Amino acid sequence: MKSKNLILIGGGGHCKSVIDIAECSGWTILGILDITENVGNKVLGYSIIGTDEQIPEFIHEALFFVTLGQIKEARLRMTLHDKILSVNGKLATIIASDAHVSKHSEVEKGTIIMHKAIVNADAKIGMGCIINTLANIEHDTTIGDYCHISTGAMINGDCSVGHETFIGSGAVVSNGISIAERCIISAGTVVRKSISVSGVYAGNPAVKYQ
Repeated sequence: MKSKNLILIGGGGHCKSVIDIAECSGWTILGILDITENVGNKVLGYSIIGTDEQIPEFIHEALFFVTLGQIKEARLRMTLHDKILSVNGKLATIIASDAHVSKHSEVEKGTIIMHKAIVNADAKIGMGCIINTLANIEHDTTIGDYCHISTGAMINGDCSVGHETFIGSGAVVSNGISIAERCIISAGTVVRKSISVSGVYAGNPAVKYQ
């Protein structure tokens, strides 16, 4: 198996973004796994070659990357990771060629760092995360597993974001803030105080409304 061979799982819109980043970062995409009715179709020129039931067939040929987006919950992404790992498949970590990831940071498997995102020194990014275009993860911040930090979001220094949390586009999290697991922080929200209860938050300052 060549270490830069890649099988993508999920053929929707997020897959297109991942393809663009993978191509720019030196990966060779062997194909895409998706639902049965999409087999034979193509996404940006790459064939949908099977379904996730065929993951075991490719474990010696490529690493895997789950290309499903994530807003409300991460359950399906987590299920697919479990399916890959249960048959000794390996997860890729994809970092855009124009992203900045400090050599003093940590990024776990199954995570993507997208175009022009910044991960600064001593930041820790968990497993299966999406750090989207132009997102900024500042120094000493911890992002839990299966989080999606959306386009242009700003997570300042010394923050902690709990597992499976979504931070919407353009949201700002002030320095030293902790956010509970499984939160949704709506686009443009400004989080000035720590959040200890899971839920949906919006506004400036952030207020829980679900």
